[in-house]
Amino acid sequence: MVANLFIARSRYWLTKEYPIKLRHCVNALPRGTVWARPNESSNSIGNLLVHLTGNVTEWILGGVGGQSIERHRASEFAQREGADAGTLLDNLEAVLHEADSVLAGLTAQDLERSIVIQERDTTILGAIYHVVEHFAMHTGQIVLLTKIHAPGKIRFYEDADGLARPTWHQGTALDEAAH
Repeated sequence: MVANLFIARSRYWLTKEYPIKLRHCVNALPRGTVWARPNESSNSIGNLLVHLTGNVTEWILGGVGGQSIERHRASEFAQREGADAGTLLDNLEAVLHEADSVLAGLTAQDLERSIVIQERDTTILGAIYHVVEHFAMHTGQIVLLTKIHAPGKIRFYEDADGLARPTWHQGTALDEAAH
């Protein structure tokens, strides 16, 4: 029961809430800001989107799913230009769709299986937990960078009566399912 809930919630975060929030960010960005870095020691939104694609590919498709993966992590951060934000997010969402298929096929027993990713001993559960946590952190960075580049253009919650009511899903399939 708990294992199934863990897998279901992980699939939700990776295929629904985080990508929807990222899409709002990408749509709000002024032209030419996707590869802008706040300073030399920081990453751009473009770097973060490429990095998330690489991370999910390596950890879920490769580590959990057993696919043969070749990743050049350092190049994800070295890029100074590349595809537009919409294309980068489309690429990420395609990888997330593949990852969702991998996660959908897991059982409670699979979560306990030992694997090695990036020369680290972990389990399937540990790998999924890492990816969801990692994705959340970088989503937060992208949200912050978007708020810097496009002040007032994104807002994910309506605060009323002491409650934070989600607005991020409005205009999406999740919003339509709620009605």
